[in-house]
Amino acid sequence: MRDRKKSFRHHSLQDEKSLQDILKAVSSGIARGKITFSDEDEKIVMRPEGLLELKVTALQEENHNRFNIRISWQSEDDAVNKKKRLSVK
Repeated sequence: MRDRKKSFRHHSLQDEKSLQDILKAVSSGIARGKITFSDEDEKIVMRPEGLLELKVTALQEENHNRFNIRISWQSEDDAVNKKKRLSVK
């Protein structure tokens, strides 16, 4: 079993216009089939394909507001690897 785990994490404060630009870039990337996330330290390229799973959550608690959008999918390579047959002797 190969470990091919890659991750990217970024945390910053943005104004409304910057957030709109980021969300538009994500939407365009999904339409193109390629999304690149990068900053000065890290970079990851993702290729959304097929059916995408969407999960949206929202929370309001006193003066704190938050919503999360999660999009996930299985890559073709992963699907092929899961179909491999195990042989134990």
